[in-house]
Amino acid sequence: MQTLNVDLGERSYPIFIGKDLLRQTELIEPYVIGHQVMIVSNETIAPLYLEKVKNTFSQYEVHTCILPDGEQYKNLEVVNQIFDALLTNRFERKCTLVALGGGVIGDMTGFAAATYQRGVAFIQIPTTLLAQVDSSVGGKTGVNHELGKNMIGAFHQPQCVIADTDTLDTLDDRQLSAGIAEVIKYGLIRDKEFFTWLETNMQKLLARDPAALAYTIERSCQNKAEVVAEDEKEGGVRATLNLGHTFGHAIEAATGYGNWLHGEAVGTGMLMAGDLSCRMSMLTEADVHRIDNIIDAAQLPTRSPSKMDYDVFMKYMSVDKKVEAGAIRFVLLKAIGKSVITSDYDPALLRQTITAHHANT
Repeated sequence: MQTLNVDLGERSYPIFIGKDLLRQTELIEPYVIGHQVMIVSNETIAPLYLEKVKNTFSQYEVHTCILPDGEQYKNLEVVNQIFDALLTNRFERKCTLVALGGGVIGDMTGFAAATYQRGVAFIQIPTTLLAQVDSSVGGKTGVNHELGKNMIGAFHQPQCVIADTDTLDTLDDRQLSAGIAEVIKYGLIRDKEFFTWLETNMQKLLARDPAALAYTIERSCQNKAEVVAEDEKEGGVRATLNLGHTFGHAIEAATGYGNWLHGEAVGTGMLMAGDLSCRMSMLTEADVHRIDNIIDAAQLPTRSPSKMDYDVFMKYMSVDKKVEAGAIRFVLLKAIGKSVITSDYDPALLRQTITAHHANT
């Protein structure tokens, strides 16, 4: 087992990475607040792991809330089911919510924990690669609105993160590739050596080589933990973690949440960010080619949806969280491993990027 720490002073917490962690009561017990535990999962993950996790918390008053599975259910109406379960079972302020699932479950459970009785404890148990390397770490919680992804939410740090790599055995190939997109992101924005390692080892990741997966999760979480420790609430450097997300969130919202997986949209978004960086003379064509190759090797989409023309992109990007003073801010690349946040771009070049990556071109 590997243990990392997210250093946030009194809100610091560990990330545990390893095999068969769901059974280790002694590992999790120190991070449970109160005697009431609400395990939140979904219809896909619950049949696989719920009983094992319930046994881990057997010394507590345990209740469960099982939600429908999919990004399309990440909204206020569905998160209200968590509140219903908490209130029906008379959960007190000293209680602990447990998010058992992927990024959607983690975000919704965290949001419920941030707002129930103005804030209660929660534990992240991510079961997808994307959640283990990204969304479970850092305290971003929230739900979607039909006009914009993650526009309703709060910063609320977990007590701990339990990344049991055994749960990846039941992850389908499409979800695995979606998680790899967020892994590639770390290499692009701040870790050139990791990017080079990924270029060499992509086939091992796709084949679920245990050593390659373990190294990938640890290195990704270390990158995320360092950024969050420096900038918890995204006032500066943490915004670089949104590489590809401005384009990607627009794709998710415009196509209907769940039709494109988050990682798929981000993968295409990173290609577009690289393309725009090159058109702005910030990134070399050789580096753009490397980005194209690694996204393709990860079996991720390389073109935006056919309905996503310039006007559609602009409609949805204009309500992105990164809009500031009416201007869309992009995370762009000066080199592989070096990123920058800017709203200083030529609209004509942005139009060229969107057109170049359109599925019908």
